[in-house]
Amino acid sequence: MLTLSEFHVIPLLFFITLLSPLLSTARPINIWPKPRFLSWPQQKAIALSPNFTILTPEHQYLSASVTRYLNLIRSENYSPLINRPVKLTKGYTLRNLVVIVTDLSLPLHHGVDESYNLSIPIGSVSAHLLAHSAWGAMRGLETFSQMIWGTSPDLCLPVGIYIQDSPLFGHRGVLLDTSRNYYGVDDIMRTIKAMSANKLNVFHWHITDSQSFPLVLPSEPSLAAKGSYGPDMVYTPEDVSKIVQYGFEHGVRVLPEIDTPGHTGSWGEAYPEIVTCANMFWWPAGKSWDERLASEPGTGQLNPLSPITYEVVKNVIKDVVKQFPESFFHGGGDEVIPGCWKTNPAIISFLSSGGTLSQLLEKYINSTLPYIVSQNRTVVYWEDVLLDAQIKVDPSFLPKEHTILQTWNNGPANTKRIVAAGYRVIVSSSEFYYLDCGHGGFLGNDSIYDQQGSGGGSWCAPFKTWQSIYNYDITDGLLDEKERKLVLGGEVALWSEQADSTVLDSRLWPRASALAESLWSGNRDERGVKRCGEAVDRLNLWRYRMVTRGIGAEPIQPFWCLKNPGMCDTVHGSLQDQ
Repeated sequence: MLTLSEFHVIPLLFFITLLSPLLSTARPINIWPKPRFLSWPQQKAIALSPNFTILTPEHQYLSASVTRYLNLIRSENYSPLINRPVKLTKGYTLRNLVVIVTDLSLPLHHGVDESYNLSIPIGSVSAHLLAHSAWGAMRGLETFSQMIWGTSPDLCLPVGIYIQDSPLFGHRGVLLDTSRNYYGVDDIMRTIKAMSANKLNVFHWHITDSQSFPLVLPSEPSLAAKGSYGPDMVYTPEDVSKIVQYGFEHGVRVLPEIDTPGHTGSWGEAYPEIVTCANMFWWPAGKSWDERLASEPGTGQLNPLSPITYEVVKNVIKDVVKQFPESFFHGGGDEVIPGCWKTNPAIISFLSSGGTLSQLLEKYINSTLPYIVSQNRTVVYWEDVLLDAQIKVDPSFLPKEHTILQTWNNGPANTKRIVAAGYRVIVSSSEFYYLDCGHGGFLGNDSIYDQQGSGGGSWCAPFKTWQSIYNYDITDGLLDEKERKLVLGGEVALWSEQADSTVLDSRLWPRASALAESLWSGNRDERGVKRCGEAVDRLNLWRYRMVTRGIGAEPIQPFWCLKNPGMCDTVHGSLQDQ
């Protein structure tokens, strides 16, 4: 028999091998996002039966989800990167997971109950998952899948564990711009799959912009036929149906954005008569920035004075509502540039007669918002419609019961302004949540690069690190509970001037994972202290697991750091302070 002192000199691997009848190697439980409450007092594990199954009530989307998770459990063959001893319970195996949903009729919409309780009792051949909705059950299934390790059929998972979980915020999303560069349907579906694995629930699809109009609409087929990059770079009704269905099966809402009245240059290919300043140079020589026609190359804004504008726009809205069952409709409304409208003779005459640019926007909003609402939709606009310094509408044109504003400027200050005005808000502060930032500018012949040592960063540089995203408190500065409740959640945004399918995964992940945990269970521990330092190892492990699941997430540390826990930390605070 070995003495205690002899154990200290035996290599860890040999030690585990000696005790293999009693021990199975496993990592500390690493569920991302971290659950709100988890108890695993005895640190024991159990083998999964080779005939393991999931018992669930019949539900169109939940049933598809169960099939997917069963396949994942049997095929993932996840091997923990950090091996630690866990006592393996002998004598029986886990045969099934019993899923109980109290209300299968609850639809996938904002505010639906996504909570779940998951328990794997010691001595029972069944695990139990209880949820109020099918969508909460999907969140629990994801958690269950992340607890399993081993090579099939020799799979293990914790036993004697209890998890009680629910999200802090109901809106947890990713925005993807598919106008400036095109993404295939498979790219979008892979993104939705990764979102579901991270318990994100809103795919904000910024479909159209000045650069291209890739959405095929039955009532307005010429918009895509003439405004897309080509027939192989469009989304047909069949494509949309496939993406929406895939979203339902993963518990992810697909929220369409048709950005108007700005960002509509691509509409001018089919309807030049309703688009002002289309195909004009975006910042004419000799003009100041205030006299620009657009904030980036790609000009064009809808003309609010043309009756044809509203005929086309209402056809677009009607078709989009038919294709997307999502109860939110994003109408854009950002970056309406004065110079563009001022190129149109009718608008010049309107202004000369005492009209204002804000009145033009009010006319447009007042002619379209009621129509969107009549389609049983809540309208989302970018914050500009209320907060822009030059062109904005009176709040009376934005009924609070039908309007949500999405903020992207000035961080917590604009969030405060929006909720103080009584509006619900989705937070996408560019200072924290814009994933395209920090990759340099895309303008040709930009003289900033002529300067020796110039950073040449993009307008929203620097690069938004996962730490910055994780640590951002989207209700910062909101002391009133009523105002805090108006914050629906947040979205990271990938604008695609310099992104396409070749870099999609690495631009999104694992930075979007940082958003996922901060909005699901928060960025602070039970003491209220920021837990970013503790999260790095967990995120690193989760990133590697996402890669094994087919998501090309970028690394956040050398692999050496995982093999040497704690050795990549600093005990001296910020290196910048040294």
